[in-house]
This record gives sequence, C-alpha cells and structure tokens, in this order.
Amino acid sequence: MKANILKSVAMGLMVLSLWSCKKDEDRIISEVSPAGTLAASATSVDLNLAAGEATAVTFTFPAASVTGYQIPVTSTLQFDLKGNNFTTAKETVLTTTTYSATVAELNKMMLSLGATIGVPAEMEVRLKSAPAANAATYSNMITISGTPYLASAWVYVPGAYHGWGFDSVDSLVSITGNGIYEGLINIPADQLTFKITPKKAWDLAYGDGGGDALSTTGGDLTAGTPGLKKITVDLNNSTYKIVAADSWGLIGDATPAGWDNDTDLKFINDGSGLWKLTVALKVGEIKFRMNDAWEVNLGGADGKLSDGGDNIKIAEAGNYTITLDPVEKTYTLVKN
Repeated sequence: MKANILKSVAMGLMVLSLWSCKKDEDRIISEVSPAGTLAASATSVDLNLAAGEATAVTFTFPAASVTGYQIPVTSTLQFDLKGNNFTTAKETVLTTTTYSATVAELNKMMLSLGATIGVPAEMEVRLKSAPAANAATYSNMITISGTPYLASAWVYVPGAYHGWGFDSVDSLVSITGNGIYEGLINIPADQLTFKITPKKAWDLAYGDGGGDALSTTGGDLTAGTPGLKKITVDLNNSTYKIVAADSWGLIGDATPAGWDNDTDLKFINDGSGLWKLTVALKVGEIKFRMNDAWEVNLGGADGKLSDGGDNIKIAEAGNYTITLDPVEKTYTLVKN
C-alpha cells in the first residue's frame, strides 16, 4: 500500500514537471530594442524672425524593433537647457522616425526652457524609447546652440470690461509674430463690447465687419455672453473668433472664500501659459480647480501638481503671489 502511494506521488510530480516545461515552451515574451542613435542635420542654428517658418534642424533615429509578443513603444524627443540633466525637460511625442523643427518652434522651445532673449544658449536633445514607464532607454545626446530672439507681438482689446481706457487694457499675443493673436479675457455681464487696436491708441481700431470679419469702420465687437473668453484675431485675413474658455481658481480654507467659492486666477496673455493671482492667505490649505468644479482639480507640494493631488499646505499667513501652469502641472507660491 505504501509503495502504491509513493508511486502515485512520483507519477504526479512527473506530470506536473512535464506540464511546467510545456508551459515554459509556450510562453511568449517581448524583446524591445533600446533607443537607437539620434542624429541631427545641424547643431548650430541661426534663429531669426524672418526665417521663422524655415526648417532649423531635422532629427532622425531608427525605429524601435519588437520581437515576440508585440507591444507598443513610445518614442519621445526630450529637450532641456544644457546642464539641467533633463530634470526640467519638455517632451515631443513622435509618430515617425524623423522630426523637423522650424526656426520659430526651436526658438519657442529654448525660451520656454528658460533661455534669455539675445543671449547664446545651448539646448540638449535626446531620444527616449519606452515600452513601459519603468523600462525607458535613452539615446546619445545632441547639443543644439542658438541665440533666441523676441518674436512676440501684441494687439490690444479696449472695451467696456475695463472702462475703455488704455491704462489697464488687456492684450492678445502672437508668439511667433505671424499676425495671429490669441488671449483669454474675462468679460463681465453688461460689459460685453470691445474693439481691437494695434497700439494703445484710437488712431486705428478694428470692429465688427459682419460674418466674423474685422472692419475699421464697423461697430463694437461683442462677446455675446459673459465669462472667460478665448479671443483669436487674424490680421492677415481680418477675421476674429470668440469661444468660451476654461477658467482656473484657487479654493481652500486658506483663501478669502474658504472651501465654498473659488478665487479666480488671471490668465497672463504673454505666451507663457501661466495663470496668476496675488491674494492674502491664512494658515490652512489650498487647491487649484477648473471651472469652479471638482471634476478637474490639482494639488501637490514643492511646486509639483497632480490630478486630484493632496491639498497644498500654507504654513504662514500673508500676502502671496501665486502662478499656475496647468499644462506642465507646476506652481509657484511666493510670499510678498
């Protein structure tokens, strides 16, 4: 009897062993090639406004190869100023094995990373290849040098929302100076009308020419309804467009309105994408949220934000200047 039991156990172990081997043989795994060599058509570029639409540099690299089980691989170009070790990198996701940046795009990228207008700068670029967040590989690094220029241009929006004067008039910005201007302006109820002027003066003003057209002889433009509006003006074609825009506010027991109401931030129409607020805060907590609702809210610490993140602690009461970048999910909190 004992011998039979031992034989049964042995047979079971043998079957289990064979099944395990078979399972190993059938297992399919993925093998992903690391990021390949990144090449650039130029490493020194002449950045100037007149050549804004011309190609400044073209980056090329081999496609990642996948054998075995097929999984998607994301290829991304990372940009950062030299010496930052890509700690503040901006990324461009790629869908092909080549990427061409215009002079205007490269200029804008350098400035967004903190380069100074008129001062020579060096920007480092590398390829990031990632089948998964914890499996990223990086290519060689290429340094691109150039001197950023001021390309931005503005038009002004005098209107009823601020009393029609030019002292406190808001503006629309064209980052590349291409004649298309954009900005966000809060238009209160019963103060819906405005005009567009190239300068802070009334010698030339654009009004409503009908059918989304601008005219120097037309009546006042109107936002239609109150609220935060994105206004786009195309002076190349003498047209305009007005649409509702998302707003950002500050909420929390450290704010004047507590957790019941938002204190609105103002969008800065300078191309930076930043929202700004100067406000007296109490000891307590704050968060950022969009459109006075909790569906989209940002919290965090040490200048970094995440969707639905922790409340931001205010340890000392005082007057603060706050900036928010909802795209990069960063903020600054400076006690005045």
